[in-house]
Amino acid sequence: MAMTGVLRPGLIQLRVMDLEAALTHYVDRIGLNEVGRDDEGRVFLKGWDEFDHHSFVLREADTAGLDFFAFKVDTDDSLAIFRKRIEAWGLAVDDVPAGEHPGVGPRIGFTIPSGHRIELYSQIEMAEKHPVIRNPDVWDVEPHGMRAIRFDHGLLYGPNIDQVLKFFEEVLDFSCAERVDDGDGPLAIWLTVSNKAHDIAFVRYPEENKFHHVAFLLETWNDVGHAADIMTRYDISIDVGPTRHGITRGQTIYFFDPSGNRNEVYAGGYAYYPDNPTRHWDPEQLGKGIFYYERKLNDAFLSVVT
Repeated sequence: MAMTGVLRPGLIQLRVMDLEAALTHYVDRIGLNEVGRDDEGRVFLKGWDEFDHHSFVLREADTAGLDFFAFKVDTDDSLAIFRKRIEAWGLAVDDVPAGEHPGVGPRIGFTIPSGHRIELYSQIEMAEKHPVIRNPDVWDVEPHGMRAIRFDHGLLYGPNIDQVLKFFEEVLDFSCAERVDDGDGPLAIWLTVSNKAHDIAFVRYPEENKFHHVAFLLETWNDVGHAADIMTRYDISIDVGPTRHGITRGQTIYFFDPSGNRNEVYAGGYAYYPDNPTRHWDPEQLGKGIFYYERKLNDAFLSVVT
């Protein structure tokens, strides 16, 4: 599949209330690698199989939650085209200068109808310790902890999901792989700009700019089980799992960092292509869609957000 324009999720920045506790969680337990810190105290991390300088950023703050979710685009020309399309759609666009994140070029940012800040960028340096390019072994930096491969996707909660869907489809060229509709329109949408089952998802919620979870890719179902062993060994708060999704078909565990931000480790999922139809779920089947084995939703999954 030819991929142009928006390529993939690239960066996510989260707020945490205890940076050192968060680093123990994300580095020692999940298995991300620290690549640097800046004068503002932010810490920059990446998975063992990511080429980019970093993909995951922690910022200490008084409240937990999401600062922004950013997508990598293919060229500077595409970035300029998307700016015009976003402004023509009616959203204000601001500029983040090159170097505001180490190794990252200029970014543009905007607030979508759900209240979340989304950013786009085209330039990022390669990590000093990146996957080997010539005669590569399976890994160069030995995986540890839960062995997180990469930052994979996120789920955001907020209002105006019908407008969010239109924006991502009409402006950023995403496809809706799966959706749930009720009498008021889309209740939940799973959006992809690649051949993954989803790159970002949204659930309708009355409050703006709420963060549900960030997901890290693991290699196999056995790795999901290994992650569960780590969570039990270190008394990490688990929301649900190990289990499987009906929607996306991925194998999963949901759990919390020390600040209350929800995480997911995720393996599997189907391949998506642009000519695939959108899969539809009835609201009364949503429990099975989210948690395929349990066939029901728990209260925390629906209500706990940061």
